[in-house]
Amino acid sequence: MKKVLITRKLLRSNEERMSKLWDAKFNLNDEVYSQNKLIELSKDCDGILSSILDKIDEETINKLPDSVKIISNFAVGFGNIDIKAARKKNVIITNTPDILTDATAEIAMLLILGAARRASEGLKWARNKNWKWSVDFLIGKQLEGSRLGILGMGRIGRAVSLRAKAFGMQIHYHNRTRLKTDLEAGANYHDSIKSLFSVSDILSINCPATPETTNIINKETLEFFPKGAIITNSARGDMIDDEDMVQALISKRIFSLGLDVYKGEPNIHPGYLNQPNVFILPHLGSATMKTRTAMADLAIDNIEEYFKTGICKNMVN
Repeated sequence: MKKVLITRKLLRSNEERMSKLWDAKFNLNDEVYSQNKLIELSKDCDGILSSILDKIDEETINKLPDSVKIISNFAVGFGNIDIKAARKKNVIITNTPDILTDATAEIAMLLILGAARRASEGLKWARNKNWKWSVDFLIGKQLEGSRLGILGMGRIGRAVSLRAKAFGMQIHYHNRTRLKTDLEAGANYHDSIKSLFSVSDILSINCPATPETTNIINKETLEFFPKGAIITNSARGDMIDDEDMVQALISKRIFSLGLDVYKGEPNIHPGYLNQPNVFILPHLGSATMKTRTAMADLAIDNIEEYFKTGICKNMVN
């Protein structure tokens, strides 16, 4: 029977399935393994089912036992794994694409609504039980008729576009390449971020984390936005220069910010915590029972298919 290390605790139904398939080494305490512990626990293992929080860099991969032939990442992303180093060592890397599109798009809309309608401030007032209705109390931004800029019009970006249209928003987007007309579905294409940002009353960040997108929201690009714009991020925290964003919030250059992801999770930049116009969630993008179960099942499928055939459809290297 094949031996597989599962680096984080998963839902019971998924773990029961794995226990029937393999000699599974479970993480009973759900701790985040250090790189050294991950290497130690992977001894004699044939595969690893990893999480996005596992830092599997070149040094870690080179120290993995030669018996490990596949790392199945429990995420649509794989920025936590050195793909080139894995390729050199002939270790297959897989991910879980498509599964979390709808759940993440829902969170993107929650961020837009929460930031636009000042939900964080509203919750604070409600809990203090000392608010009084008035005409100008917690005036926010209305979605209907506003221009939504989508940075990254992949599966999730298109799902956000579909939902935003139901709120009466006008859709604009920037992508590395323009989509075909049927995929655009009436959205307006911009060939540069400057062009997109300049018309974005609200921006939804839905692009992958790459060297080109790191800190794409910075002091210079923040000046491209209309004054009082809203920015939301449900992709990866790498996209935003935190210091520059905090200053834009303080100066009111940016009306509000919605975040489900941020650098150094769970340690958020302290400047955000001091601003009332920041709506923050603890990385809930895929956090539904349906999606998390399906993600784990696909990660399991990837390993099972590889053990049976030597290949699998969700290889990223």
